[in-house]
Amino acid sequence: MTAADLRESDLYAPVKLLLEGQGYEVKGEIGAADIVAVRGDEDPVIVELKTGFSLSLFHQAVERQAITDAVYIVVPRRTGKAFMKSIKVNTSLCRRLGIGLMTVRMKDGFVEVHCDPTSYSPRKSKRRKERLLKEFAKRVGDPNQGGATRQGLMTAYRQDALKCVKILAKNGPAKAADVSRLSQVETARRLMADNHYGWFERVERGIYALSPTGQSAMADYSGEIEAMSEAMRRD
Repeated sequence: MTAADLRESDLYAPVKLLLEGQGYEVKGEIGAADIVAVRGDEDPVIVELKTGFSLSLFHQAVERQAITDAVYIVVPRRTGKAFMKSIKVNTSLCRRLGIGLMTVRMKDGFVEVHCDPTSYSPRKSKRRKERLLKEFAKRVGDPNQGGATRQGLMTAYRQDALKCVKILAKNGPAKAADVSRLSQVETARRLMADNHYGWFERVERGIYALSPTGQSAMADYSGEIEAMSEAMRRD
C-alpha cells in the first residue's frame, strides 16, 4: 500500500485490536470521534485517526479533551529520518498537550504507543535560560526584526567582532589588550584568534590587524556599526 492509497479507515482495525486486547469495547464513528473505547466505569478513550500529522489533527484531539482526558491520535508509521524527527517533535507536543500518540506499521498492523495521555509539566533548562538572558543582555540595541531568517542575524558575538573591526580600522594593527580596552570587548583576544568570520589576521604575537575580508566588513556593516555606536552612546 502506497502513501497515496492510504486511508484513515486503514488504521482502524489494528487500533481496535489493540484496545480490545486491553479489555475495551470498541466502536467506530461515534459522534465526531473516529474511535470510542469503553471499559467498565472508566472514562471513555477517544482516538482520532489521520494519515499524517497536521494542525487540524491536534485541534480535534484538544477538542475531544472536553469529553475525556484519555485522547489519542494515530498516524501510520513511515520510514526515514524525516519521519523519525517528526515523531520526536510531535511526541513532545503531545506530552505538552496531555494527548496520547500511537503509530501503526501498515505492513503488519503493529501498533506502537509513543506516549499516553498525562498531565505534563515541562522541565526547565537553567543553562538554556541563562544563555538566552546573556545574549539578550549583551546585544546592543535591537538590530534584528523578529521572525526574520536565522541566517545573517546580528548576534552579540557578531557585534563584539564588529567593535574590534572598528578599532582596528581606525587605529591599524594593535595589541589585543588595546583592542579589548578600546572596544570594551573583554574577549577580544580570543575572538580575534578564533577568527570565526575571517575578519582578522595576526601580524605578530599578540598583535592583530584587519584581513581584506575584515576591511570589506567595515564597509558592508557600516550601517550596523553606526547604529550600534549610537545605541551604546544612549546607554
